[in-house]
Amino acid sequence: MSSQAAHPILLIPGPIEFDDGVLLSMAHPSESHVGAAFVNIFGETLSMLRKLFLSSDPTAQPFAVSGSGTLGWDFVAANLVERGDDVLVLHTGYFGDSFATCFSTYGALPTQLKAPVGSRPSLSAIESALEKKPYKAITITHTDTSTGVLSDVKAIAELVHRVSPNTLIVVDGVCSVGCEEIRFDDWGIDVVLTASQKAIGVPAGLCILMVSGRAIARFNARTTPPSSYFASFANWLPVMRNYEAKKPSYFATPSPQLIRALHTSLTQILSSTMEEQFARHKEVSALVKKAVSEMGLKQVAEAPECQANGMTAIYLPEGVGAPDLLPKLLAKGVIFAGGLHKEIATKYFRFGHMGVSVTNGDLGHIQKALEAMKESLNEAGYSC
Repeated sequence: MSSQAAHPILLIPGPIEFDDGVLLSMAHPSESHVGAAFVNIFGETLSMLRKLFLSSDPTAQPFAVSGSGTLGWDFVAANLVERGDDVLVLHTGYFGDSFATCFSTYGALPTQLKAPVGSRPSLSAIESALEKKPYKAITITHTDTSTGVLSDVKAIAELVHRVSPNTLIVVDGVCSVGCEEIRFDDWGIDVVLTASQKAIGVPAGLCILMVSGRAIARFNARTTPPSSYFASFANWLPVMRNYEAKKPSYFATPSPQLIRALHTSLTQILSSTMEEQFARHKEVSALVKKAVSEMGLKQVAEAPECQANGMTAIYLPEGVGAPDLLPKLLAKGVIFAGGLHKEIATKYFRFGHMGVSVTNGDLGHIQKALEAMKESLNEAGYSC
């Protein structure tokens, strides 16, 4: 049982509920960011990130930088592409549009490959796009938080390596790292970017990346300087390498409390295998989706292979609106999220199931949420 003050269960697609031990780490006394105690913790944390991403490649480098997951887009756009470079953005919802806008801001030329709402671009469509021109990078939103659509990163990576081997493979894993299978080395991924507040289970405020040796070599071969100061690999690579080697370093001040919280959370996650983490999220996701179907509701991501394991986006039944349903859920101690995708924003709601709410069944979060959802829908006039 949690020792936290009574509060509604936060089951949106992030931020999520946090473990007591993680929150206690946030209360660590103030300390120097270059002091031996913190440097040791930061070094261990970066080494644990390698295990989280299933990477043992010494040429790759994990990063943990103060900022949101969105900062990860800037790291990619500022360091791995240059003005005028073509980038292929696979679009499965709101966040494909946003990543494309980020590339445009830095002068790159994004081409979006879109699919209808609730689905994902086919492998044949991706292959056709890659054959049309040489792309410097391809971006994949692993789980689009706006739709709950899951991309098949492994299959796409295999395709890119075969058809366009010089194209860097960039994965937006903000809503997937920690709950969806990601094998950085085995799949030949170049960048996975994520954030602390979702399945990793740490309060918002950290941008986390895993960057391949190939991507770092591409950065070192740039013909122009990085187009950002704060998000420059030139500034952050030496810092991350030094901290992982447990040497004090400085470019911009990290958050010792957030890094300690990340250390605690990663220690908990890695106490079991990543395979067990993936399997548990898949099991709970199947339970949620079965319950949704039994209530007569439809998912935004219709095909099973397109459905994420860390969240479920659910169409509202006829005659029920989110402004009616969500307050009823809140009154029962459960918080879901409304719609985000601009084409269907008023037609659906989102249920996040990741992190401690999934891995610690004793909390009872998922069962309570399903019961509250059924009761609230009934109160709103929908019989289920």
